[in-house]
Parts: sequence; C-alpha cells; structure tokens
Amino acid sequence: MEGGAYGAGKAGGAFDLQTFIRQPHTVLRLVSWVFAIVVFGSIVNEGYLNDSKESEKFCIYNRNHNACNYGVTVGVLAFLTCILYLALDVHFPQISSVKDRKKAVISDIGVSAFWAFLWFVGFCFLANQWQVSKPEDNPMNEGTDAARAAITFSFFSIFTWEEHLLTLAPLPSGSMKGEPTEEQSC
Repeated sequence: MEGGAYGAGKAGGAFDLQTFIRQPHTVLRLVSWVFAIVVFGSIVNEGYLNDSKESEKFCIYNRNHNACNYGVTVGVLAFLTCILYLALDVHFPQISSVKDRKKAVISDIGVSAFWAFLWFVGFCFLANQWQVSKPEDNPMNEGTDAARAAITFSFFSIFTWEEHLLTLAPLPSGSMKGEPTEEQSC
C-alpha cells in the first residue's frame, strides 16, 4: 500500500478480497465473531435445563437467569459488532476524508476496549456462577460441556478484542522497556 492515512492506502482504490482477508485486524475480527457465536450458541442451545419438578427451564449457571442472559446478550451484541466493523473495514479504503478515517479508527479502538472489558466481566460472572452451582441441580451433568465452552471462549474473547485494540493503536517502541521513545529523546 502506498502512503495513506490511518493504515489504509489512498482512497478510491480497488477492493482486493485476498489482501483484506490477510490483514491481522480482519483475522482477529473473524476470530472474535466465531468466539461470540460459540458463547451465545452454547448458552442458547444447552444453557437452560428442564426440571421434572418445575414447569420453567432454569439456567445451568447456579440457576441464575442473569448469567445466561448476560452471556447471550454479550455474545449476540459482539457478533453484531463484528459484522458492523467488518463492513466498515471493507468500506474503509473508500473513505477519502482523513477526519472520517480518524473517527472510524478511534471508534474501533474504543469499541475494542469496551468489548474486552465486557468479555472480562462475562468471564468472571459465568465462571463464578459455574463454580457455585450445586451438583444436585444437574445430577446428569447435562449441558456441562456447553457451559464450560461458553466460559472458555469468553476468556479467549478478552484477548482477541485486546489484541485487536493493540493492532489498531500499537504502543511506541521502547515504551514497554522503560526506554525513551523517539518523541521523548528529541
């Protein structure tokens, strides 16, 4: 790519699918999309159990409907966010205004940080509720693999969103080692 603003080539260039799919932020966004599907899919599919004594289904996570609702909500919204930002990534090279490109990148950074936080909360919440679940609530261990998968992929999602954040806003070289950056040494 020739010199452009905010990580893209000059505006108006032709869209190349092969180049688009090979970009790190596209790969991370697709991985985050798949992880979101796994989390909300496993909870929707096997996160609610029937009890012969009760007429209503109950959540596998300590009978706490809020845990299942949080996992499904965060998963579905992260899925939709990934689709939205994939569409923005496809459209990004066509944006000619540097100000608009800057707004797109800054919103992507903010959204990535927000989702990393939401996935951290979700992981902690689901893991805690799973830990305090009573074995007598699920004597046949139905849905336990799905519950563990939702917890595991919530954990992985923290890092995919954080890594996406770091690919968009890399730290200056030397900032992790305590060395002065180019701006500081001049």
